[in-house]
Amino acid sequence: MPNKLNDLDSKTWLKFQKSWFIHNPPPRKKGVLRHPAKFPETMAQEFIEFFTKKGQTVLDPMAGTGSTLVAALRAGRNSYGIELNPQYAQIAKEVVSEEKASLVATQAAGDLVAEVINGDALKALEYGIPLIDYVLTSPPYWDMLHAKGAENQKKRRASGELDVVYSEDPNDVGNLHDYEEFLTRLVTIYSGLKPLLREKAYLTIIVKNVKKGGKIYPLAWDLARELGQVYTLKDEKIWMQDNQPLAPFGLGSAWVSNTFHHYCLQFRNDLLKI
Repeated sequence: MPNKLNDLDSKTWLKFQKSWFIHNPPPRKKGVLRHPAKFPETMAQEFIEFFTKKGQTVLDPMAGTGSTLVAALRAGRNSYGIELNPQYAQIAKEVVSEEKASLVATQAAGDLVAEVINGDALKALEYGIPLIDYVLTSPPYWDMLHAKGAENQKKRRASGELDVVYSEDPNDVGNLHDYEEFLTRLVTIYSGLKPLLREKAYLTIIVKNVKKGGKIYPLAWDLARELGQVYTLKDEKIWMQDNQPLAPFGLGSAWVSNTFHHYCLQFRNDLLKI
C-alpha cells in the first residue's frame, strides 16, 4: 500500500502512534534562551517527519525563536514562521540562517525555503504564504508568564538577562488577562489559517491546561472543543517530561500536582468542516 502521508517505514510509523511519549530536550543555545517557552527542535522534527513528506511545506504561526523552522530544515521540508516579537523574529532569522548554512555545507538543505515573517498571526493571509501541508505550533499558556511567584519566573528575573514575558505588545495573546478573551483570540488565529491549508493537512497544537488562582483552566480541552468545530479533531499525544524536579506544592494542606505533561492535539483540515 502506498504511503500517502509521510516517508517513514512501518516500524517508525507504528512507534509514533503511541499515545504518549517522553522527550527531554538537549541544552538550548544561548541566544534562544531569551524566549521563555521554547519547545525542542528534536521533538518538532519527529512530528514534521510523520505528518509530511520531503519537500512539503510547514507553518508555525507563533514561531518564537524558530524551533519549527530549524526542525523543518533538518527534515528536508520548506517552512514559514510568523512571529510578533521583532527581537524573537530576528533571533529566529539568525538561527535559521545558521542552520541552513550548516546543512548546505553537507548538501542537505538544497533549495529549501525557511522564511521568518515578523508579523501578526491574525494577518497570516496577508503575507503571501503558499499552500501549507502541515502546521506545528504552541501558543502562550494564557498570561502565566505574568505570574511573578512562579519558580521559573523567579529564576529568570534573578538572571537579569532572560525575558520573563513574550513582549509588551497589546496584540500579544500572552498579555490578555481575561481567559475567555484569550481563548477566543487563539481560536480566531487558528481558524483563520484554514484557507492556507491544503485539504487533509494536519495541524498540531502543543498546549497544556493552566493552573491559576487555585483552579485549573482547561485550555487544551477548550481549544480541542472549539477548534473541533473548524477542523476535525483526530487525536492527542501526551508529551511527558520526567527530568523535572518535584516541588512540595500544598504539602500537608491541599492537592496541587506537579504538572509535567503537555497535550499535542492533532487536527485535520477536512473541507466539509465549516
